Amino acid sequence: MNDNIQKRLFQGFVCPLILKMSADEGLFGTLILDELEQIGYRLSPGTLYPILRQMQQEGLLDSYEGSSAGKPRRYYTLTDKGRESLKESMEYLDFLTNFLTNESNKTAVS
Repeated sequence: MNDNIQKRLFQGFVCPLILKMSADEGLFGTLILDELEQIGYRLSPGTLYPILRQMQQEGLLDSYEGSSAGKPRRYYTLTDKGRESLKESMEYLDFLTNFLTNESNKTAVS
């Protein structure tokens, strides 16, 4: 994505995507990076982990220590507040998508 508007849009979806990925089970950082990469998001650990810490501070995610394949890991899970934030984000995204695809709105914006 070379266009600045597309890049900003792309960046704006990172947190809702992390919330969605964490909704069903706890995920650790490298797994989140892998899942994001599968849908076209290539983040470095130096970008992801501050986002995860900020989302924890905001009460959207909880974390706990665990292990995977014998390696210690920090798992991230969705909180009730995070679940509500995800729901609201999805509703707003539906609204925006409908607005952008509705022909009568296109002429009003132009």
